[in-house]
Amino acid sequence: MKKTILNDFRFFDSDEKVRKIAHQLYLKVRDLPLISPHGHVEPKLLANNEPFPDPTELILIPDHYLFRMLYSQGISLESLGIPTTDGTAVEKDHRKIWQVLGDNFYLFAGTPSGIWLTYTFAEVFGIREKFGPKTAMKIYDAMQKKLQTKSFLPRALFEKANIEVLTTTDAASDTLSYHKKMRESGWKGRVIPCFRPDAAVNLYTKAWKKEIDTLGSVCGKEIVDYKSYIQALESRREYFKSYGAVSTDQGIESPYTHRLTDGEADAIFQRALKGQATEKDAAAFIAHMLMEMARMSVEDGLVMQIHPGSFRNHNKKVFDRFGADKGGDIPVQTEYTRNMHEFLNEYGNNPKLTVVLFTLDETTYSRELAPLAGHYPALKLGASWWFHDSIQGMTRYRQNITETAGIYNTVGFTDDTRAFLSIPARHDLSRRMDSNYLAGMVARHMISMDEAAVLGKALAYGLAKKAYKL
Repeated sequence: MKKTILNDFRFFDSDEKVRKIAHQLYLKVRDLPLISPHGHVEPKLLANNEPFPDPTELILIPDHYLFRMLYSQGISLESLGIPTTDGTAVEKDHRKIWQVLGDNFYLFAGTPSGIWLTYTFAEVFGIREKFGPKTAMKIYDAMQKKLQTKSFLPRALFEKANIEVLTTTDAASDTLSYHKKMRESGWKGRVIPCFRPDAAVNLYTKAWKKEIDTLGSVCGKEIVDYKSYIQALESRREYFKSYGAVSTDQGIESPYTHRLTDGEADAIFQRALKGQATEKDAAAFIAHMLMEMARMSVEDGLVMQIHPGSFRNHNKKVFDRFGADKGGDIPVQTEYTRNMHEFLNEYGNNPKLTVVLFTLDETTYSRELAPLAGHYPALKLGASWWFHDSIQGMTRYRQNITETAGIYNTVGFTDDTRAFLSIPARHDLSRRMDSNYLAGMVARHMISMDEAAVLGKALAYGLAKKAYKL
């Protein structure tokens, strides 16, 4: 039976000189604590601290990276046990589902998902057999046995991974009850919320009015106009800060920004309350709210994150049956220089603001984003995100950004994961790729080994800690 042996030199350059330097740099950052300033792990997981039900529930069902690949090969999401929103029955036999993953694991060769899962098997569970059709059930049983032990409870795994801080992503109307539960439990793990108002900002979605009603309810005041709406958002931001929040986040398709007058904003808001808002109204309101969120961040100190460039829920059939975040989000071409001109001229020079900007459009790295971040003091560039959180994606990111923006106008690594156990795997890959990039600069005599060591620690730990005020 083939064994899984993780080569300690994995992912480094094939050039022997670079490879050796990369390994030396990696060893200096390998054991640093993990800063996870943006992600989608459910706080309920750590609040309840209950045993994971089984490997399928832990590994496959929450991870759209995995099931989107299987779906692309004609394997239905129903057969993978992905919960539906329309009541359609799904496969309940998790052992059967796990075997499907084992039978098709060859599909993940060379992908980040394959790398992360292999790391999880070997480093987290201590499993040395190579995962595949013949070993799937043996590995399932070995994992299941360990998942019933105290050392594999969520909080124990959090501590074992050496996570210094984990940020969840929470709607503006969230009561943060699970964060409260964690706080009251006395557990010392640092898990903090992130204020994400998308559902309350995108007024063209079907659920917008319901979100506004919920937002008003948790604020204890009915939202009847634009003024009361803004007051509610400001109130919720303060509430999030009381639970340790350091950041906000907005997921948008276009980074277009433009300030409306209060009268113009209220007119759109009133149309939305009546169900009469148009798509044009929604775009104008989002552009305005980006300006408003920056204004609020200047006042309350929360770091502002912007995640543009995703065509959400592209596959309508999947969205209608399974809901959002089921692997159907696709990148779109995105422009920043003109779209963010008004925003950056109003806020980009303000020392009280930090804006972390991400992209799914790699063509903008050297043309727009690096020059913008290399000039505006308030702007930092987020890590290579989502589809580009990969070996080649990280390499392209550094190659296209560093010469113009430098290292210190970026924020290190952000794992952005829903799959809890992939956090250490993702950070390990990032640390290896950054070490490899810096090793190339050392080998070419662009920087010294001492400089590379300092930069490596900044990329692995220091930049995220500083940018997110952690």
